[in-house]
Amino acid sequence: MTATPTTHATAPTTSATAADPAVNATAALALGDDALVLSHRLGEWAGHAPVLEEEVALANIALDLLGQARVLLSLVGDEDELAFLREERSFRNLQLVEQPNGDFACTIARQFYFSVHQHLLYRQLAAGDGPFAGLAGKAVKEVAYHQDHAEHWIVRLGDGTAESHERMQRACDALWRFTGEMFQPVDGLEVDPMALEALWLERVTEVLERATLTVPSGARTGAWAAGAGRQGLHTESFGRMLAEMQHLHRSHPGASW
Repeated sequence: MTATPTTHATAPTTSATAADPAVNATAALALGDDALVLSHRLGEWAGHAPVLEEEVALANIALDLLGQARVLLSLVGDEDELAFLREERSFRNLQLVEQPNGDFACTIARQFYFSVHQHLLYRQLAAGDGPFAGLAGKAVKEVAYHQDHAEHWIVRLGDGTAESHERMQRACDALWRFTGEMFQPVDGLEVDPMALEALWLERVTEVLERATLTVPSGARTGAWAAGAGRQGLHTESFGRMLAEMQHLHRSHPGASW
């Protein structure tokens, strides 16, 4: 069993009601929506994880991501309005993070692909002096754990039984076509997408080979999946997820505790 650290959602460090003029809203929304949507997807495992430890681990990762989302969205405006009152086409998250949980292998493959990317991205942002350096510097340790957790399960399932190997390979293959979008340029993010992609491919290949899995050979971009999420175009499952996520807030507008 892997160790599960206790984590808490990070409180916003900026006003949740006023935009920060120093921050590029396009970049903040892209990163914030990634974290928000994946947090909700992982939260859907509550009460359904395969073992109790994973119940806690996935919830902790979801809380980490939610904390990141709150900080990022608050840099743009009111975090609650941005999360609960925007329409589907206004969200700028990657299509990868909105994919349904599927079985445990699908969730792990999704988390693996994304967390390797996020860790590399946040390391570069933390090393700079841009508007996201502070957030990235605080979040990079959390994201390192997310990556380690996912890699542990990739190897454990890939190099496990015949069935776990087959399921893990199938999940990695199915989600591969969504990974190219992670390296589409985003206005306001001062990183080199091509350099990030090379590092990502190197790490992903190393882990998959260690797990006795085959690196998928299909296209990583396409007419539908190449940057579509960043443009507000989402897959069918996202609309259903968003309706569930926003239902309570929309049902009781203006309510407060």
